[in-house]
Amino acid sequence: MISTSEFRNGVRLEIDGAPFYIVEFQHVKPGKGGAFVRTKVKNLKTGQVLERTFRSGEKFNEPDIEEFAMQFLYGSGDSYTFMDTSTYEQVTYEKSQLGDNTDLLKEETIVQILTYQGKPISVELPTFLELKVVETDPGVRGDTASGGTKPAVVETGATIKVPLYLESGEVIKVDTRSREYVERVR
Repeated sequence: MISTSEFRNGVRLEIDGAPFYIVEFQHVKPGKGGAFVRTKVKNLKTGQVLERTFRSGEKFNEPDIEEFAMQFLYGSGDSYTFMDTSTYEQVTYEKSQLGDNTDLLKEETIVQILTYQGKPISVELPTFLELKVVETDPGVRGDTASGGTKPAVVETGATIKVPLYLESGEVIKVDTRSREYVERVR
């Protein structure tokens, strides 16, 4: 059981029979009345973010979530094949089972597959990935590092906003949590 006093960002809990994790929380102690906790929680199955308020001292069950380290082998249409790094067993999942970040999956990347009650619900990527830019508008003389951004398609097929000076063929570091450009890799 998880009490509201144990709330931290990233803590997983079960609300109304569904797995959630805490995105943000704030303990509030008003001058009048009992203390409460204001939270933003994200549903691990649907990705929906909800704002919920809980009375101080409320308790929640921990969801039946397991993590498996797997290596991404290849994607074919809406199917993605992974290899369990401990048993070398290959497993194929559908895009709908893995959540939103499937377009950032790069071959041979080690990821965490989250399962809830034995069924896959999402894929957790490493915090940073190095991806090659395969398509973007050419840089124009006078574009500066502090200027605007432009869309760029990376090798996995995802579109990332990058600085104007970047060109096709360059390798960039991407933060997978926010899907933002971090830096150019030399």
